[in-house]
Amino acid sequence: MKIGIIGATGMAGQDIFKEAVKRGHEVTALIRNEAKAKELLGSNIKTLVKDAFELTEEDLKDFDVIVNCFSTAPPKAYLHIDLTAKLISFFREREKPRLFFILGAGSLHTGEDKHLCVEDIKNIPDSASWINIPIQQLKQLRFLQEVDNVNWVGVSPSFMFVPGPDKGVQLGKDELLYCADGESHTTSGTMATAILNEIESPKHIQERFTVADT
Repeated sequence: MKIGIIGATGMAGQDIFKEAVKRGHEVTALIRNEAKAKELLGSNIKTLVKDAFELTEEDLKDFDVIVNCFSTAPPKAYLHIDLTAKLISFFREREKPRLFFILGAGSLHTGEDKHLCVEDIKNIPDSASWINIPIQQLKQLRFLQEVDNVNWVGVSPSFMFVPGPDKGVQLGKDELLYCADGESHTTSGTMATAILNEIESPKHIQERFTVADT
């Protein structure tokens, strides 16, 4: 399949790119800094060098899947919603490309009362400096949940999303998952495996799922 990865030099994007290449897909890094991409991902990779907000429908229409790994600083976290809306607007009433969005853990439910994880995130010391990211990613999911004529899927990591190799895939839907060690974490390698599994064998259409390490 032809897969485009927006933000392929980020933590999630790098592992998704490498996993897709390993599985034999035709992968393009949609990035702003070509030198950085080639340093991190290989000198012979395919790239499209553009700011995410300058990408056009023409740039993206021939991909089978677009994986959106866009990230930004907390004060600009509303851009998660803006980019999502831009991509959705390109592909209304089309099956291709499939749009894959990495969302946050804040929109997952947890506890006996099924409260949103973003409420727990607010209680983390010093979270005030970055809490706007999970808040805006919750809004991003709510926007997507109103979209019923685009082929989209979302995925949320567990409470802690950290770099590292695949540690075994555990899947869920809307509730926070816990690992064998009692903690709630997802490595970038585990996320990459889960995303490529879903790309190759779709099971989630116009909905969000969640992935944790085993």
